[in-house]
Amino acid sequence: MKHNFIPEIKSNLRTRSVKVPNVIRKCSGIIILNKRIKSLIFSTDVAVIQNSNPDAVMAVYPFTPTLTITQALLSSSFTPLFIGVGGGLTSGERSLTLALQAELLGAYGVVVNAPMQNDTLALIAESLDIPIVATIVSENDDFEGKAKAGANIFNISGGKNTINIVRKARNIFGPEFPIIATGGKTDEQIEATIDAGANAITYTPPSSAEIFAEVMRKYREDKK
Repeated sequence: MKHNFIPEIKSNLRTRSVKVPNVIRKCSGIIILNKRIKSLIFSTDVAVIQNSNPDAVMAVYPFTPTLTITQALLSSSFTPLFIGVGGGLTSGERSLTLALQAELLGAYGVVVNAPMQNDTLALIAESLDIPIVATIVSENDDFEGKAKAGANIFNISGGKNTINIVRKARNIFGPEFPIIATGGKTDEQIEATIDAGANAITYTPPSSAEIFAEVMRKYREDKK
């Protein structure tokens, strides 16, 4: 007997939350450590992470990674977390140490930024048992070199050119290489990214400040 209705249990106190677009469910997903991941929220905001519904969290930030930040993010996430370990300002042995610490603390994978050298990527790959997600930002990136060095997954974030980069990567590696990509702001952009070959989509949520601004606007309207 087929049941199409999905029961849902709601909380009176947690009605305000960040939900990833439903269109993301159309992608194939990537099975990582026995868990199928289709949607990833791109955030380091602990409040947003705890009040959102993605399959996983992509926690990459524009500062030197530290163990304190890694611990805080891992303790705040109910879902698998992929943590940034450098590649730009931070690289070499320091990135390796951060990656090892992330694995021991329970990260599902580590994310390396686009500038990371392939020799450093290979050093990390030799030492970890969790996936390495290599960020790709341009059609001119060294796709093959990153894969040969040990990248298990591509994280394609090329702005308005993301779809073309996804398509190029898919043409080079065929259907089996895992690709995560930024999906854009509309359902149409997300669907086009999936059609180009993305297996999973990262979604950038509104910030806590943006959400709170909307809450305060409603509070002010209720007082009129």
